[in-house]
Amino acid sequence: MDILRYTFFQHALTGSLLIAIACGIVGTYVVSRRFVFISGGITHASFGGLGLGFYLGINPFLTALGFAALSAFGVEWVSRSYRVREDSAIAAVWSLGMAVGAICIVMTPGYAPNLSSYLFGNILTITRSDLIWTAMFTLVLCLFFACMHREIIYTAFDRDFASTQRIRVKAIEYVMTLFIAITIVLSIRLAGIMLLMSLLTIPQMTVNLFTSDYRRIVAGSIILGFLACLAGLFLSFFLQIPTGAFIIIILIFCFLAAKGILSLSSSFASK
Repeated sequence: MDILRYTFFQHALTGSLLIAIACGIVGTYVVSRRFVFISGGITHASFGGLGLGFYLGINPFLTALGFAALSAFGVEWVSRSYRVREDSAIAAVWSLGMAVGAICIVMTPGYAPNLSSYLFGNILTITRSDLIWTAMFTLVLCLFFACMHREIIYTAFDRDFASTQRIRVKAIEYVMTLFIAITIVLSIRLAGIMLLMSLLTIPQMTVNLFTSDYRRIVAGSIILGFLACLAGLFLSFFLQIPTGAFIIIILIFCFLAAKGILSLSSSFASK
């Protein structure tokens, strides 16, 4: 437990809690709206923003946020305005972001940045300023969900019914899309671009095995996500393996274990 005295590990624990809260709220909306593929497209498109930030010599997370937001709104706009299939628009944005990122990184003068921390995550490198921005965003997200949870739930499950209840569905969708983009960019430090989709979906899938209540899925996803981050942090520190990859392995193991327990219990109940 001596590692808890290190500042970088304290930052990692705090960042894990904040990201678990954000991913729990946003991920439940993503799974309910069946936006998993869109979140994957936004995640990989943000790689273009990272590369552009390195090339221009500015904070790569600011440019990644811009790329993620533009990609999210771009997919919505193209699919609705030009009658392009949504999955086709996502594939185009996905490929464009990765291509732009690769080109910008190759053209960046000097030493190439360490891409492994962005592709596979390394929350041990999170800084105090990162924590401040993440905490501010998580607070705004929690306040928005607390005030608008009814509207969010209606929009997530049935936007047509939500429209009949005089809910501003488009406004809710655009705000939640922006929150998805910001959550993805802030979570890159934890799970990386390649693994981030799992952090937004696996906790929700696991909790959904036991309950269909939206609020309980959010709460359970936050708890499960944070516990997986704790286990992943400690084990990756001692085993010297990537933190993000280990967290995803733990989450998948929890899902399979829960699925197995439910299958066994149902078989015993039938007998």
